[in-house]
Amino acid sequence: MQTIVTDALIIGGGLAGLRAAIGVKRRGFTPLILSLVPPKRSHSAAAQGGMQASLGNSAKGWGDNEDIHFADTIRGSDWGADQRVARMFVHTAPKAVRELAAWGVPWNRVQKGDHSSVINGETVTITEREEAHGMITARNFGGTAKWRTNYVADGTGHSMLYTMSNQAIAEGIEVHERMEAIALLHEDGRSQGAIVRNLITGELIVYLAKVTCIATGGFGRIYRVSTNAVINQGIGTAIALETGVAKLGNMEAVQFHPTGIFPAGILVTEGCRGDGGLLLDAKEHRFMPDYEPEKRELASRDVVSRWMETHIRQGHGVKSRFGEHLWLDIRLLGKAHINSKLREVKEICQYFLGIDPTESLIPVRPAQHYSMGGIRTDYRGESPTLKGLFAAGEAACWDMHGFNRLGGNSVAETVVAGMIVGEFMADSLTSDATLNISSAAIDSQVKTVVKELASYTNSNNTENAWQIIEAMQSVMTEKVGIFRHGDQLAEAVTELQSLSARAENIKVSDNSRGVNPELCAAYRAKKMLKLSLCVASGALAREESRGAHSREDFPLRNDRDWLKRTLTSWTHDNPVPVIDYEPLDVMQMELPPGWRGYGGKDRIDHPDTAARQAEVDSVQGGADDRFAKQQTLMPFTDCLPAPFRGRNARLSEESDA
Repeated sequence: MQTIVTDALIIGGGLAGLRAAIGVKRRGFTPLILSLVPPKRSHSAAAQGGMQASLGNSAKGWGDNEDIHFADTIRGSDWGADQRVARMFVHTAPKAVRELAAWGVPWNRVQKGDHSSVINGETVTITEREEAHGMITARNFGGTAKWRTNYVADGTGHSMLYTMSNQAIAEGIEVHERMEAIALLHEDGRSQGAIVRNLITGELIVYLAKVTCIATGGFGRIYRVSTNAVINQGIGTAIALETGVAKLGNMEAVQFHPTGIFPAGILVTEGCRGDGGLLLDAKEHRFMPDYEPEKRELASRDVVSRWMETHIRQGHGVKSRFGEHLWLDIRLLGKAHINSKLREVKEICQYFLGIDPTESLIPVRPAQHYSMGGIRTDYRGESPTLKGLFAAGEAACWDMHGFNRLGGNSVAETVVAGMIVGEFMADSLTSDATLNISSAAIDSQVKTVVKELASYTNSNNTENAWQIIEAMQSVMTEKVGIFRHGDQLAEAVTELQSLSARAENIKVSDNSRGVNPELCAAYRAKKMLKLSLCVASGALAREESRGAHSREDFPLRNDRDWLKRTLTSWTHDNPVPVIDYEPLDVMQMELPPGWRGYGGKDRIDHPDTAARQAEVDSVQGGADDRFAKQQTLMPFTDCLPAPFRGRNARLSEESDA
């Protein structure tokens, strides 16, 4: 069996993995990237609307800064996020945007003078400042106090990914394509690489590395309708779970995007609503102001998705042979705007629906979109329980999103986390990371993988992998979706356990050594079922509603009992995950729990909230500048790698100086 040795093994060739590899390489070490597909085909390319960073250049973003972005992020998370990590993120995001601009991303730019825009269904005039002309501009997105979503028309992820991939090529970073890590190598609590299957030849290869980073994206394909690419099955997250040492965080926190085109579930960007698009019902009535009169279509995604489903439940959906849906209307934006800033949306509608959105309404319904849960890491991006294992992007629970993330914060996180995690991986390589795994441990773990792959050819097996995956997706969609109830969640756990038992008897009839989709489906089915059980079990155990986790039998957010992060592990031969919790310390929070700004204000408060709020109010009422106040409340700068600690420059703050 071939063995390949490197300093840093990065599993995943999207934005997060590429940026982490660049960081490692620039520190003088050798990274190696494994990717299921060529990097430019990674799911990062699907990000349409934009990347949040508080540049504050445009008229509607004027006055924006890290404090406002931080507050939006924490409220969006429904106070489930790690506030120190959120601070690190909002501080670094402007640096990431500017770095990408220097590398060649053609961000849309401010054009001085008067421009028309659609806000709340009406055409208004926005006047851009002359001194901002030519600087990076931003559009509106849900859940934000300022326009801060920097964009490249509606192909932001595509442009970012191509630029990042080209930069990795320029750095001479090696990428092994069509490779799938199917188990992590580890010994004595330290990660030491991975066992990898070549998807073209079927060969197993051992990759040994001093540090390993998983950046494989989300696991949306455990649901039937998802905006995720077909490769987003969560295998990177699952192999971390299967070590029995690494833990996952907040797996029950799953976001549904309001505007998946119906019935395919393909995403049309939040930029449609950010630019002024409206949601309509069967009577073409604009219904969101009825539920959220202030933010309307631009409330947080979890809020909009729930109201859309509620409106359908109340009998206002558009009936079709595929089921019920609602309408997205972007016609009022005009052909010139759609053809320039929403051209991918237009093409998607033409190719998959056969309609022209400049003239027709777009059928939409919420679809699974993003996984807030993932491999639990500390602020450095490293697993606290399996040293040498790092994670970045959607595969990680870092944890800046908590129980709901803001649109535009994920594509920003991929680059920001890649920047930060890459530096900390290099620090580890400089200090304590070693390649010290015994040949006996390697042989034992390889034999386990070989035995599993061979088991699928057992003549007594009868189960079909694709049928099991389809059944799992139906259970997750019907019983662990936007609205959840204890009875249905308990049924889901039972049914998923039954499917897991059946998966032990999957039969693979194709014995081809090379390309073998049936074999891939077999071993992926077992891993996806483990992730599904983590999601369903965590949702059943969490008896409250927080962010995207909405329990109809426990409708209130309960900070008293549930202001804590879910930790999930899986010991070998155990039929269900082991769930534990990590409390969030209110007395260390810069922004104590409060009202998000949507719906009712009812909640069960944490006993420390009032005391911490009094401390915060006392500091905020002082005479110091905002930076001094922030550092007094929650120091974070020393947590950042040294190159990223400097303050961000803004036109608005220069004008105020």
